[in-house]
Amino acid sequence: MMATTNITGRGTHTQTFDESLCSPVWLGEFKQQSISLSAVNILLSITATLGNSLILVALHKESSLHPPSKLLYRCLATTDLLVGLVTQPTYAAYWMSVVHKHWSLCRFSFYATGVTGYVLCTVSMLTLTTISVDRLLAMLLGLRYKEIVTLRRTYIILAIFWIVSLLSGLFFHLNYRITFWLSVTGAPLCLAISIASYTKIFRAISHHQAQIQDYAQQQPSQPNALIMARYRKAVYSALWVQLALVVCYVPNITVEIVISLSLKGLSNFVVIRGMANVLVFFNSTLNPFLYCWKISEVRQAVKQTIRRAICYA
Repeated sequence: MMATTNITGRGTHTQTFDESLCSPVWLGEFKQQSISLSAVNILLSITATLGNSLILVALHKESSLHPPSKLLYRCLATTDLLVGLVTQPTYAAYWMSVVHKHWSLCRFSFYATGVTGYVLCTVSMLTLTTISVDRLLAMLLGLRYKEIVTLRRTYIILAIFWIVSLLSGLFFHLNYRITFWLSVTGAPLCLAISIASYTKIFRAISHHQAQIQDYAQQQPSQPNALIMARYRKAVYSALWVQLALVVCYVPNITVEIVISLSLKGLSNFVVIRGMANVLVFFNSTLNPFLYCWKISEVRQAVKQTIRRAICYA
């Protein structure tokens, strides 16, 4: 849900497009699509809420994960939960208000979706970038990792992320130019940091495997082998979540850029933009499945939680 604009003079162009989304100018022909998008958002809201609630309960019970790493995943699950509880219902309300031509509700729900979506997506992106750096530090620092990467410092970093994201959200509909620069510099920077971190990590893993092959006649120590296996598993888990975010976010960013640069035919982008936004929100439903698939400790905790809930029911 990142707003983009052309700083060479088309800032009002994108703003006009956004304002026209709550008027009968273009939307009369999209009634059926609006109903479908509203229904999809309601469904994804339910799945995101249930899935991330289970993940938060599982992470609370899980004790084998390093506390700072677990806190980062809890923050990510919290943003996904809030997407399901707040952003997706308001987006569904937006599309239904279009169908019933309640333009005051339309404008309110559109702005609420934009602000909350921008804030939560920004926190998610910053948190995932931090997870990649956390995995890199675990490799570089070795035994000093737990001494330097502490729970207190992780809380401070996440608090800064939330403050910065909330302040950025205030400019979402107040100043397109500020939002544009935050988006156009922040998103690529986060992606570049993550790519650099994982590239260095996989080079180190490949080097380690090559050393093992060179000394194949010598039996490697069992503790080191287990530590490396767990570390590699944690890296792949984080990487899958990172890739899912990129796949879900790229279409939305692309559509926003095209809208900011287009001068005509913008009515064609109304439904396309809605579908791109739904894909962004789908990331909040997808993440819990990735956690359960790639993190065995979380998967076991989720299974236990579901069993207990069924027994109590």
